[in-house]
Amino acid sequence: MPTPARKLLIAGNWKMNKNASEGVELTADIVGEVGTETSVGIVLCPPFTALESVGRTIGDSNLQLGAQDMSAESAGAYTGEVSAEMLRNLFCTFVIVGHSERRQLFHEDDALINRKVRAALANNLRPIVCLGETLDHREEGSTEKIIDHQVRTCLAGIEPEQADQLVLAYEPVWAIGTGRTATPEMAQEVHAQIRGLLHEQFGAERAERIRILYGGSMKAENAAELLAQPDVDGGLIGGASLAARTFVPIVRAAIAETG
Repeated sequence: MPTPARKLLIAGNWKMNKNASEGVELTADIVGEVGTETSVGIVLCPPFTALESVGRTIGDSNLQLGAQDMSAESAGAYTGEVSAEMLRNLFCTFVIVGHSERRQLFHEDDALINRKVRAALANNLRPIVCLGETLDHREEGSTEKIIDHQVRTCLAGIEPEQADQLVLAYEPVWAIGTGRTATPEMAQEVHAQIRGLLHEQFGAERAERIRILYGGSMKAENAAELLAQPDVDGGLIGGASLAARTFVPIVRAAIAETG
Protein backbone atom coordinates (compact mmCIF):
# COMPACT_ATOMS: atom_id res chain seq x y z
CA MET A 1 0.00 0.00 0.00
CA PRO A 2 1.47 3.40 -0.94
CA THR A 3 2.03 6.32 1.37
CA PRO A 4 -0.44 9.23 1.17
CA ALA A 5 2.09 10.97 -1.08
CA ARG A 6 1.65 8.32 -3.78
CA LYS A 7 -1.69 7.72 -5.50
CA LEU A 8 -1.93 4.20 -6.93
CA LEU A 9 -1.64 4.09 -10.71
CA ILE A 10 -3.01 1.39 -13.02
CA ALA A 11 -1.70 1.64 -16.59
CA GLY A 12 -2.94 -0.57 -19.42
CA ASN A 13 -0.37 -1.40 -22.12
CA TRP A 14 -2.31 -2.75 -25.10
CA LYS A 15 0.90 -3.54 -27.02
CA MET A 16 0.22 -4.29 -30.73
CA ASN A 17 -3.50 -4.94 -30.23
CA LYS A 18 -6.70 -3.02 -31.00
CA ASN A 19 -7.31 -0.90 -34.08
CA ALA A 20 -8.84 2.54 -33.67
CA SER A 21 -12.48 1.43 -33.59
CA GLU A 22 -11.74 -1.48 -31.24
CA GLY A 23 -9.83 0.91 -29.01
CA VAL A 24 -12.78 3.27 -28.85
CA GLU A 25 -15.08 0.42 -27.84
CA LEU A 26 -12.75 -0.78 -25.07
CA THR A 27 -12.11 2.74 -23.81
CA ALA A 28 -15.83 3.50 -23.69
CA ASP A 29 -16.39 0.36 -21.62
CA ILE A 30 -13.66 1.33 -19.15
CA VAL A 31 -14.83 4.95 -18.93
CA GLY A 32 -18.36 3.70 -18.25
CA GLU A 33 -17.11 1.58 -15.34
CA VAL A 34 -14.44 3.73 -13.66
CA GLY A 35 -14.28 6.99 -15.61
CA THR A 36 -15.26 9.13 -12.62
CA GLU A 37 -12.84 7.49 -10.19
CA THR A 38 -10.44 9.91 -8.50
CA SER A 39 -8.80 7.82 -5.76
CA VAL A 40 -6.49 6.04 -8.22
CA GLY A 41 -4.86 7.03 -11.50
CA ILE A 42 -5.84 5.15 -14.66
CA VAL A 43 -3.84 5.34 -17.89
CA LEU A 44 -4.56 3.69 -21.25
CA CYS A 45 -1.65 3.13 -23.66
CA PRO A 46 -2.99 2.09 -27.06
CA PRO A 47 -0.96 1.70 -30.27
CA PHE A 48 0.03 4.92 -32.05
CA THR A 49 -2.76 4.46 -34.62
CA ALA A 50 -5.43 4.55 -31.90
CA LEU A 51 -4.05 7.38 -29.75
CA GLU A 52 -6.22 10.14 -31.20
CA SER A 53 -9.48 8.19 -31.18
CA VAL A 54 -8.87 6.76 -27.70
CA GLY A 55 -7.98 10.24 -26.45
CA ARG A 56 -11.26 11.62 -27.76
CA THR A 57 -13.16 8.79 -26.09
CA ILE A 58 -11.42 9.44 -22.78
CA GLY A 59 -12.71 12.98 -23.14
CA ASP A 60 -13.28 14.72 -19.83
CA SER A 61 -13.24 11.51 -17.79
CA ASN A 62 -10.55 10.95 -15.17
CA LEU A 63 -8.61 8.52 -17.36
CA GLN A 64 -5.35 9.65 -18.95
CA LEU A 65 -3.70 8.82 -22.26
CA GLY A 66 -0.26 7.28 -22.66
CA ALA A 67 1.90 6.06 -25.54
CA GLN A 68 3.84 2.81 -25.68
CA ASP A 69 7.14 4.27 -26.87
CA MET A 70 8.71 7.37 -28.43
CA SER A 71 11.82 8.49 -30.21
CA ALA A 72 14.71 10.09 -28.40
CA GLU A 73 14.94 12.53 -31.32
CA SER A 74 12.85 15.69 -31.60
CA ALA A 75 12.31 15.68 -35.39
CA GLY A 76 13.99 14.83 -38.68
CA ALA A 77 14.79 11.94 -40.99
CA TYR A 78 13.80 9.07 -38.69
CA THR A 79 11.32 7.08 -40.75
CA GLY A 80 8.71 5.31 -38.66
CA GLU A 81 9.51 7.17 -35.44
CA VAL A 82 7.22 9.33 -33.30
CA SER A 83 8.49 12.26 -31.24
CA ALA A 84 7.55 13.43 -27.78
CA GLU A 85 6.13 16.66 -29.20
CA MET A 86 3.84 14.65 -31.49
CA LEU A 87 2.54 12.72 -28.48
CA ARG A 88 1.93 15.90 -26.53
CA ASN A 89 0.00 17.24 -29.53
CA LEU A 90 -2.37 14.28 -29.10
CA PHE A 91 -2.75 15.13 -25.39
CA CYS A 92 -0.70 12.20 -24.11
CA THR A 93 0.31 12.57 -20.49
CA PHE A 94 2.42 9.42 -20.09
CA VAL A 95 4.77 7.38 -22.27
CA ILE A 96 6.20 3.91 -21.62
CA VAL A 97 9.98 3.90 -22.03
CA GLY A 98 12.32 0.91 -22.07
CA HIS A 99 9.75 -1.88 -21.97
CA SER A 100 11.41 -5.30 -21.89
CA GLU A 101 10.06 -6.09 -25.35
CA ARG A 102 11.76 -2.97 -26.73
CA ARG A 103 14.97 -4.07 -25.02
CA GLN A 104 14.80 -7.67 -26.24
CA LEU A 105 13.23 -7.42 -29.68
CA PHE A 106 14.55 -4.02 -30.77
CA HIS A 107 17.87 -4.05 -28.88
CA GLU A 108 17.30 -0.84 -26.92
CA ASP A 109 19.94 -0.32 -24.26
CA ASP A 110 19.96 1.73 -21.06
CA ALA A 111 21.80 4.63 -22.71
CA LEU A 112 19.09 5.02 -25.37
CA ILE A 113 16.38 4.68 -22.74
CA ASN A 114 18.04 7.48 -20.77
CA ARG A 115 17.87 9.72 -23.84
CA LYS A 116 14.16 8.92 -24.20
CA VAL A 117 13.51 9.70 -20.55
CA ARG A 118 15.22 13.07 -20.95
CA ALA A 119 13.27 13.83 -24.13
CA ALA A 120 9.98 12.91 -22.48
CA LEU A 121 10.63 15.13 -19.47
CA ALA A 122 11.70 18.01 -21.71
CA ASN A 123 8.30 17.81 -23.40
CA ASN A 124 6.18 17.54 -20.25
CA LEU A 125 5.53 13.83 -20.74
CA ARG A 126 5.68 11.55 -17.71
CA PRO A 127 7.89 8.55 -18.58
CA ILE A 128 6.98 5.13 -17.20
CA VAL A 129 10.53 3.77 -17.08
CA CYS A 130 10.64 -0.02 -17.23
CA LEU A 131 13.26 -2.06 -15.36
CA GLY A 132 13.65 -5.77 -14.84
CA GLU A 133 15.75 -8.91 -14.99
CA THR A 134 15.56 -11.98 -17.19
CA LEU A 135 15.13 -15.53 -15.91
CA ASP A 136 18.88 -16.12 -16.42
CA HIS A 137 19.70 -13.06 -14.33
CA ARG A 138 17.42 -14.22 -11.51
CA GLU A 139 18.70 -17.79 -11.52
CA GLU A 140 22.32 -16.65 -11.39
CA GLY A 141 21.55 -14.30 -8.51
CA SER A 142 22.31 -11.06 -10.33
CA THR A 143 18.90 -9.37 -10.02
CA GLU A 144 20.18 -6.72 -7.61
CA LYS A 145 23.15 -5.89 -9.84
CA ILE A 146 21.00 -5.62 -12.97
CA ILE A 147 18.41 -3.38 -11.31
CA ASP A 148 21.13 -1.16 -9.83
CA HIS A 149 22.71 -0.64 -13.25
CA GLN A 150 19.40 0.00 -14.98
CA VAL A 151 18.21 2.59 -12.45
CA ARG A 152 21.51 4.46 -12.38
CA THR A 153 21.94 4.48 -16.17
CA CYS A 154 18.34 5.10 -17.24
CA LEU A 155 17.99 8.01 -14.79
CA ALA A 156 21.47 9.45 -15.25
CA GLY A 157 21.45 13.24 -15.37
CA ILE A 158 17.83 13.62 -14.29
CA GLU A 159 17.57 16.61 -11.98
CA PRO A 160 15.91 16.29 -8.56
CA GLU A 161 13.24 18.82 -9.51
CA GLN A 162 12.21 16.50 -12.38
CA ALA A 163 11.77 13.50 -10.10
CA ASP A 164 8.08 14.09 -9.41
CA GLN A 165 7.35 13.48 -13.10
CA LEU A 166 8.91 10.01 -13.07
CA VAL A 167 7.09 6.70 -12.81
CA LEU A 168 9.08 3.47 -12.67
CA ALA A 169 7.84 -0.02 -13.47
CA TYR A 170 9.51 -3.20 -12.28
CA GLU A 171 8.80 -5.95 -14.78
CA PRO A 172 10.53 -9.26 -14.10
CA VAL A 173 10.96 -10.37 -17.71
CA TRP A 174 10.46 -14.01 -16.76
CA ALA A 175 6.93 -13.18 -15.54
CA ILE A 176 5.65 -11.27 -18.60
CA GLY A 177 3.11 -13.16 -20.67
CA THR A 178 4.19 -16.46 -19.14
CA GLY A 179 1.54 -16.73 -16.46
CA ARG A 180 4.32 -16.75 -13.87
CA THR A 181 4.25 -13.98 -11.31
CA ALA A 182 6.74 -12.87 -8.73
CA THR A 183 5.37 -13.44 -5.25
CA PRO A 184 4.32 -10.24 -3.47
CA GLU A 185 7.40 -10.61 -1.28
CA MET A 186 9.70 -10.96 -4.31
CA ALA A 187 8.13 -7.91 -5.92
CA GLN A 188 8.44 -5.88 -2.73
CA GLU A 189 12.11 -6.79 -2.35
CA VAL A 190 13.01 -5.32 -5.74
CA HIS A 191 10.67 -2.34 -5.36
CA ALA A 192 12.36 -1.55 -2.05
CA GLN A 193 15.76 -1.74 -3.73
CA ILE A 194 14.58 0.67 -6.44
CA ARG A 195 13.19 3.02 -3.78
CA GLY A 196 16.56 3.00 -2.02
CA LEU A 197 18.35 3.94 -5.24
CA LEU A 198 15.88 6.78 -5.77
CA HIS A 199 16.66 7.98 -2.23
CA GLU A 200 20.33 8.13 -3.17
CA GLN A 201 19.73 10.12 -6.36
CA PHE A 202 16.87 12.43 -5.42
CA GLY A 203 16.72 12.50 -1.63
CA ALA A 204 14.21 10.89 0.69
CA GLU A 205 11.33 13.34 0.27
CA ARG A 206 11.29 13.20 -3.52
CA ALA A 207 11.96 9.45 -3.65
CA GLU A 208 8.94 8.80 -1.46
CA ARG A 209 6.71 10.56 -3.99
CA ILE A 210 7.83 8.50 -7.02
CA ARG A 211 5.48 5.68 -7.95
CA ILE A 212 6.92 2.24 -8.71
CA LEU A 213 4.52 -0.02 -10.60
CA TYR A 214 4.64 -3.81 -10.81
CA GLY A 215 4.63 -5.05 -14.40
CA GLY A 216 4.80 -8.83 -14.27
CA SER A 217 1.41 -10.39 -15.09
CA MET A 218 -0.69 -8.53 -12.52
CA LYS A 219 -4.30 -9.64 -12.78
CA ALA A 220 -7.49 -9.51 -10.73
CA GLU A 221 -6.55 -12.66 -8.84
CA ASN A 222 -3.24 -11.34 -7.49
CA ALA A 223 -3.68 -7.55 -7.63
CA ALA A 224 -4.80 -7.09 -4.02
CA GLU A 225 -1.81 -8.97 -2.58
CA LEU A 226 0.67 -7.12 -4.78
CA LEU A 227 -0.87 -3.70 -4.16
CA ALA A 228 -0.76 -4.29 -0.40
CA GLN A 229 3.05 -4.21 -0.48
CA PRO A 230 4.49 -0.94 0.88
CA ASP A 231 6.52 -0.05 -2.24
CA VAL A 232 4.13 -1.35 -4.93
CA ASP A 233 2.27 1.71 -6.16
CA GLY A 234 0.19 0.22 -8.95
CA GLY A 235 0.50 -1.95 -12.01
CA LEU A 236 1.61 -1.84 -15.65
CA ILE A 237 -0.94 -4.25 -17.10
CA GLY A 238 -0.45 -6.12 -20.38
CA GLY A 239 -2.82 -8.88 -21.46
CA ALA A 240 -5.39 -8.15 -18.76
CA SER A 241 -5.80 -4.60 -20.10
CA LEU A 242 -7.30 -5.80 -23.40
CA ALA A 243 -10.81 -6.29 -22.02
CA ALA A 244 -12.80 -4.24 -19.55
CA ARG A 245 -13.89 -7.40 -17.74
CA THR A 246 -10.26 -8.18 -16.83
CA PHE A 247 -8.86 -4.63 -16.51
CA VAL A 248 -11.58 -3.00 -14.42
CA PRO A 249 -11.29 -5.55 -11.55
CA ILE A 250 -7.62 -4.59 -11.19
CA VAL A 251 -8.63 -0.94 -10.98
CA ARG A 252 -11.24 -1.87 -8.38
CA ALA A 253 -8.61 -3.74 -6.38
CA ALA A 254 -6.55 -0.54 -6.34
CA ILE A 255 -9.57 1.48 -5.28
CA ALA A 256 -10.19 -0.97 -2.43
CA GLU A 257 -6.56 -0.66 -1.33
CA THR A 258 -6.93 3.11 -1.00
CA GLY A 259 -9.97 2.68 1.23
